[in-house]
Amino acid sequence: MAVKDRVGEYRRRMRERGLRPLQMWVPDVRTEAFAAQARRQSAIVAGSETERDEQDFVESIAAHWDDGE
Repeated sequence: MAVKDRVGEYRRRMRERGLRPLQMWVPDVRTEAFAAQARRQSAIVAGSETERDEQDFVESIAAHWDDGE
């Protein structure tokens, strides 16, 4: 069976289960451009007058992930 046929059959079965395909493009965090942008944005936050409030917010939502909630 050709790859195209196998993929088509797989998609047909998944649709029968009530699912649909979804493709999503996200930033490639491995690139130097991403790293540079992250450094730039971090520097802006670190230099802001509201840095403490912003960091408190980040920590408040990250704590939920760390706790497994």
